[in-house]
Amino acid sequence: MNDKNNHSLFTTKYGTMAHHEQFHSFSEREDTVPIGSLNILSAKYESLDYEIVENYVYRDEERKKGYQFVVKKNVVRWAIFFWIGVITAVIGVIIDLSIEIIADLKFGNVKEYIDTCNKKNCLWQPYILLLVYNIVPVLIGSILVTYIEPVALGSGIPQVKCYLNGIKIPRLVRVKTLFIKVIGVITTVVGGMCGGKEGPMIHAGAVVAAGISQGKSTTFNKDCGVLKYFREDHEKRDFVSGGAAAGVAAAFGSPVGGVLFSLEEGASFWNQALTWRIFFASMISTFTLNSVLSAYHGHPGELTYWGLLNFGKFNNFALSYEMIELPIFLAMGVTGGLLGALFCHLNYKLTIFRMRHLVSCWKKVLEAVLVCSITATVGFLLMLWENDCKPLGLDPTKHPVQLNCNDGEYNSMASLWLQVPEASVRSFFHDPAESLKVATLAYFAVSFYFLTIWTYGLSVSAGIFIPCLATGAAWGRLIGIGVQCIFPNVDVGKYALIGAASQLGGVVRMTISLTIILIEATGDITFGLPLMICLLTAKWIGDYFTESIYDIHIQLSGIPLMAWDPPPLSSNIFATEVMAHPVAVFKSKETVGKIVDTLKKYTYNGFPVVDDIFSVDSEIGDNKSNGRLRGLILRSQLIVLLQNKVFNEVPSAWDYVSLTTFRQDYPRYSDIDGIEILDSERNYTVDLLRFMNPSPYVVQHMASLPRIFRLFRAMGLRHIVVVNDSNEVVGIVTRKDLTRYKVWRHRGTIGVVELKVSAKL
Repeated sequence: MNDKNNHSLFTTKYGTMAHHEQFHSFSEREDTVPIGSLNILSAKYESLDYEIVENYVYRDEERKKGYQFVVKKNVVRWAIFFWIGVITAVIGVIIDLSIEIIADLKFGNVKEYIDTCNKKNCLWQPYILLLVYNIVPVLIGSILVTYIEPVALGSGIPQVKCYLNGIKIPRLVRVKTLFIKVIGVITTVVGGMCGGKEGPMIHAGAVVAAGISQGKSTTFNKDCGVLKYFREDHEKRDFVSGGAAAGVAAAFGSPVGGVLFSLEEGASFWNQALTWRIFFASMISTFTLNSVLSAYHGHPGELTYWGLLNFGKFNNFALSYEMIELPIFLAMGVTGGLLGALFCHLNYKLTIFRMRHLVSCWKKVLEAVLVCSITATVGFLLMLWENDCKPLGLDPTKHPVQLNCNDGEYNSMASLWLQVPEASVRSFFHDPAESLKVATLAYFAVSFYFLTIWTYGLSVSAGIFIPCLATGAAWGRLIGIGVQCIFPNVDVGKYALIGAASQLGGVVRMTISLTIILIEATGDITFGLPLMICLLTAKWIGDYFTESIYDIHIQLSGIPLMAWDPPPLSSNIFATEVMAHPVAVFKSKETVGKIVDTLKKYTYNGFPVVDDIFSVDSEIGDNKSNGRLRGLILRSQLIVLLQNKVFNEVPSAWDYVSLTTFRQDYPRYSDIDGIEILDSERNYTVDLLRFMNPSPYVVQHMASLPRIFRLFRAMGLRHIVVVNDSNEVVGIVTRKDLTRYKVWRHRGTIGVVELKVSAKL
């Protein structure tokens, strides 16, 4: 009776609401799961147990704690958030400096070969060298991600979002995943691919928060014996929210943006105290990264480097604007929305192709190497094709090359490709207007746009923020040059900024947090209105055609993500149509054999506990009741009781049972097949009244879908028991029972589709 849609995956149709045209039924057979379908939920994803089980053991511990423990726990909680900020920033520094050192070596050697071969007509040599410099790190990173830790793929933002929504994503927040993520990001960026390190920092922060808040590591099989009172899903969730925010703060130098990102895109559950702690962690992360990077670059104490993505300092004139420019910014938002929608659609088609044809690990690695090679080839061909020669001194790049240019000149197209994408973004923002001509910007924008579409979803660790910002900044600067022909005093850098924001907003559909991130990154709040206008416009236009890139990939994975609101016009759907039934239940005093057999037969994670007397004549339609409800017991609790042999016939075992006993194996409890139960013990009994939740959330069988949904969503539940008028159990509602009613919106229309749940996805 769990999220595997316990007792009947698809037992009911829409009944009373089947005649409404806005509802459609997905009627594929269970054995037919189309690859790449957006109408299938995977049964393999379970929910986290956010609800506090207020049983006898919990209340006994509460009585013994005292207010001194409450104060101590709060102090420790603040200390953990402090270290989340510090360690996340340190990881950001390691990634940043590693990329900077390796990239300088790479681009420096390629520049030398190009300058030498430019006169000797041997340009194939620097091309081969560039291929080697790109392929080797990408090959290493892709092998690590594909063969060792596939969950480290991509930016990790969709997975973290799902985790904070209440979904258990296997291996998402393990230390091993963090190591692969860090190495993978470094290899991807120095490998010249269209990926960034900012998105993965959010995943890294989440792993750091999950790790240090538990006081133990499964990867290293090490338990420090501390922080055991935080070994609960709802406590761990709050720390992971802070870690994600600290990752944003380190990536963009944006502590407020980090808090808003965690609120807008991450955490599904929020409170005022959590806001303060997350903001504290974000500030610590930003300050630590500022201090270390500034000291490394020879500016100790100045806090010059305020994020991994440093936009550079815009002067007040550069970001000044007039009312007449607002329609232009609005049009750029429309452009970003259209390009973002096309991006999401093409990447969706490409992802389906990968799911169908690139299943083998070696094929995934081969594709990553192929994309890496083509990216290097496209960049090198554009350097040769477009002879955009400018006098030395106009471009701030570290490695200007004299490719097909006269003495004292450099190739500006080459300068864009022979640096990391973050540097290219800064070039678009701050280089003089005459340093890049129209053709250079157009070629770069088009090529980078399609290469980014191809890159996102590869078996490498990389984010999408920087490639989208670079693409948008290129076409935004292009528009700025056009506007400059009409208004000569216009600074093209601000149009590059608007283009970057529009492109990124059109792809990821973030509004509030992205506006604040860009304001904090530029250091000028006066440009907030244009940024807000373009981001809102890009989101609305993009949403008209497609969902965001993150939501598309979540749906392709079949993850049962709960929306903020219930389906509209669904009040005529009742609990009896939504719930799963029949229900596997336990009596308040149950035999060990019955418990073991039930756990082996079913994979459910929650079981109602009922009176010993079962009713046979009380029915709701075809749903027979199972006795009067006494409480709810979790699978993990039953596993711990069996493992520790807490039986009524073994009184000595009861002396050592406390909440610590149940937290000992958290979050990975033993499998029922690994627990040895003697034949003589099968007739023993277990008193479940002491350990069950005596007050689980319950709804009447006539409760509507919106009421159940809001209760489930607001309280972060995993199970809701459905009872009849006599308080007898008739069914149970889980996450998949609710998320299979999915709202769709497309080109101004709206409806609800009933999804199928399959264990084969």
